[in-house]
Amino acid sequence: MWIKALDKLLTRMKSCGFDFSRVKALSGSGQQHGSVFWRKGAAQTLRSLDPDLDLSQNLQDSFSVQDSPVWMDSSCRPQCDALERAAGGALTLAQITGSRAYERFTGNQICKVFQTRPEEFKLTERISLVSSFAASLFLGRFAPIDLSDGCGMNLLDLSQSDWSELCLNACAPGLRPLLAAPVPSSSVLGPVCSYLVTRFGFSERCSVVAFTGDNPASLAGMRLKPGDIAVSLGTSDTVFLWLQFPRPALEGHVFINPVDPQHHMALLCFKNGSLARERVRDESGGSWSHFSSALTDTPLGNHGNIGFYFDVLEILPAAVGVHRFDAHNNKVSSFPAHTEVRALVEGQFLSKRLHAEKLGYTIVPGTRVLATGGASSNPQILQVLSDVFNAPVYTIDSSNSTCLGSAYRALHGLLAESGVSFSDAVKKGSEPKLAATPDPEAKQVYDEMLKRFAQLEDRVLLESRPQD
Repeated sequence: MWIKALDKLLTRMKSCGFDFSRVKALSGSGQQHGSVFWRKGAAQTLRSLDPDLDLSQNLQDSFSVQDSPVWMDSSCRPQCDALERAAGGALTLAQITGSRAYERFTGNQICKVFQTRPEEFKLTERISLVSSFAASLFLGRFAPIDLSDGCGMNLLDLSQSDWSELCLNACAPGLRPLLAAPVPSSSVLGPVCSYLVTRFGFSERCSVVAFTGDNPASLAGMRLKPGDIAVSLGTSDTVFLWLQFPRPALEGHVFINPVDPQHHMALLCFKNGSLARERVRDESGGSWSHFSSALTDTPLGNHGNIGFYFDVLEILPAAVGVHRFDAHNNKVSSFPAHTEVRALVEGQFLSKRLHAEKLGYTIVPGTRVLATGGASSNPQILQVLSDVFNAPVYTIDSSNSTCLGSAYRALHGLLAESGVSFSDAVKKGSEPKLAATPDPEAKQVYDEMLKRFAQLEDRVLLESRPQD
């Protein structure tokens, strides 16, 4: 399916008159945590692609596992448990690889294939991530996995920027040769293959820069800088962090930074985003104007009232239900409508700040919050975001941040060997727009409130756990 999609894309571009000869470099991204199992003999097939045939025709017999496991795979719990035991516990594994064991992570998928489909595993010549698989199609040979996307496998040792022997051995013996050595995300892997030159008119000098995962590519597209935080306010809310000194924990994910391998990025995901905001909007007046007025008419800190709004089981923390507390930490059944709105929005942003700080994020002078997603169009919501983080909030148009980030990374790849930084390589890109600045009283209010919020979150988590 993926190969046929690329066939169609390139064919349509050619028929529309796109001049491939003008492309100096290309990169790309793939959905994280997917895996592709190349069949023995695939390397030779890649080297000798027939330009008279589609890629899908050339490669139809090149895979030992026909249906690629992807991020929606939730069947690897036994393998996750075994990997955490082998590492000495979930926290130890997180400290090694940046994440505790997750079912969707590629190492656990590989382990399951090794254990349950041994004959297919024996026929495997190479295992790619979706990103390195796509890069291989442009290179005409197996592309290495980049360090950033490699962090989504539970196999990469962050401190060594290489595969962890402990994790490799726990997943499958002899796994290292099937993965080959990972490379920095800015690596130029080589020129495009002769197949693309002949069939589509690419220049022989067009460089292929390492492909990466969709989340790292999105960070590049948003042009985060050291100390920045990006908050995507959608159906689920996602937080991207640029970290210099991460603290991997049992929650969230830490990756090697795709634009600076000396630094890291972290990813936090919260399920209860816009849908929770829309529900409270409907119950508190029925319009965004009422919702916005409630935020304007209530004070910073909401008179000490704090709320947790988990309409569905949350990821961070793993809790469900609506939990309201007054200024004395007493649980209450309801808030007035205006108080409810502010409790929701403050609670969502306090949670993001709390869990970001747990991973090593620190607000410093010069910190920027980059906001995107549907709710970033609401000035009052952005004002609360700015106040809670005590930092200016900027808005960005990142509807195609993953694709844009891939293009930025291709440009950086051409310049990186000359010592040009990513930020200098993309400095001509459009700048984010200032949308909100923090209230002078915000720091004192929310620094104190965050301490209470952390204690109450622990209480909510305890109350949400099933009783024996």
